[in-house]
Amino acid sequence: MIITKLALPRRTFLRGMGVTLALPLLDAMVPALTPVARAATSPRRLGFVYIPNGASMSHWQPKGDGALSALSPSLAPLEPFKNQVIVPIGLSQKQAESFGDGNGEHSRAGTVWLSGVHPKHTEGADVRNGPTADQLAARELGKDTALRSLEMAMEQTFLIGNCDNGYSCVYTNSISWRTATDPNPMETNPRIVFQRLFGDGGSAAERLAQAREDRSLLDWVTSDLARLQQSLGASDRHVVTDYVDSVREIERRIQIAERQTGESPLVLPDRPVGAPESYEEHAKLMFDLTALAFQADITRVFTFTLGKEQTNRSYPELGVSDAHHAISHHQHDPVKLEKAHLEKLRATREGDGTLLDHSLILHGGGISDADQHSHIDLPLVLIGGAGGVKGGRILRHPQDTPMNNLLVALLDRVGAPAEKFGDATSTLKLEPLSGV
Repeated sequence: MIITKLALPRRTFLRGMGVTLALPLLDAMVPALTPVARAATSPRRLGFVYIPNGASMSHWQPKGDGALSALSPSLAPLEPFKNQVIVPIGLSQKQAESFGDGNGEHSRAGTVWLSGVHPKHTEGADVRNGPTADQLAARELGKDTALRSLEMAMEQTFLIGNCDNGYSCVYTNSISWRTATDPNPMETNPRIVFQRLFGDGGSAAERLAQAREDRSLLDWVTSDLARLQQSLGASDRHVVTDYVDSVREIERRIQIAERQTGESPLVLPDRPVGAPESYEEHAKLMFDLTALAFQADITRVFTFTLGKEQTNRSYPELGVSDAHHAISHHQHDPVKLEKAHLEKLRATREGDGTLLDHSLILHGGGISDADQHSHIDLPLVLIGGAGGVKGGRILRHPQDTPMNNLLVALLDRVGAPAEKFGDATSTLKLEPLSGV
């Protein structure tokens, strides 16, 4: 039996001026429950991480079928998580093909990835696509969280104008659509994401006052935090301490980035600005913010684009000085940034397991072979264990199998079933095959 000094509601917050600090799941919130009952308290979560411009499929896809005996070169960084990895092969988003609309493979690739709906060819305001899988999940999972979903990106996004052969920039810049005509803006600034997670919807004046004080967000809840810690058991005190340390460390990294870019939060009446100049540090910050959001149950759904389709950004700090769009047509460096994110999820205990055990993260893109701009047999990898999903497997399917069959399966596993979604023809079976 778990012994605690008090019983807390699952929705427990510490509040200060312009600050709302949600607490992670504690033993005090589920006292004296059986393991089965404790498992039921852990929510299921869903995340989507998008890579632009295609991949080298010979380096992405592992050999064989069934048991995942060896990861491919591109997926090698996921070796520590191999038992929670599923590599789907043969899945396609055929609705991203032209159907007489001409060029625009990149615009269609990103916007169709989570919808399975052919987008309207327009550069005007009369766009049409979704809704997307993340938003179907958010409708259900977001009923009990402060934020229905979190949408993030690594590059500045624009929702107006012509970005690709007569396609509106909306299609290039957002992979998340609430409805068929309502795309979600993708946030690129870690400070703004931080404020969304831990701000109290305070006024610009309150945020400006916090900045002028040069104080941590946590300074506004110090006394409440101290009183809480005194009333918790030893295990919960450790959890809260680690959680608060993570919040403080992320805030410190954001402050460093703002100083490095010369952006002062004092001169902006609305929101502080500034993101790390280093792509790697920027991405890690954003990933860490999603981990905190999951841990505190602020949201259970996120989408994150690691770059826009047709991006020409270079990554010198990763040893890649050429533009990504150019080199993607010839080679594909293994994706390493996801590994640190997964490590954090796996290191965070929750209920009967870890955050990773209670999450499903789909990582991939809407273009397979970068030279051919194909939407057939897409680069995809699924990590996590929410809904009883078992990893360590390769799932081969006939080419042209709709990727939406997988999305329907993911929605079902996290408790947001969809009877019909995009061009799905059935629900992909995620159960292990006999003997695997």
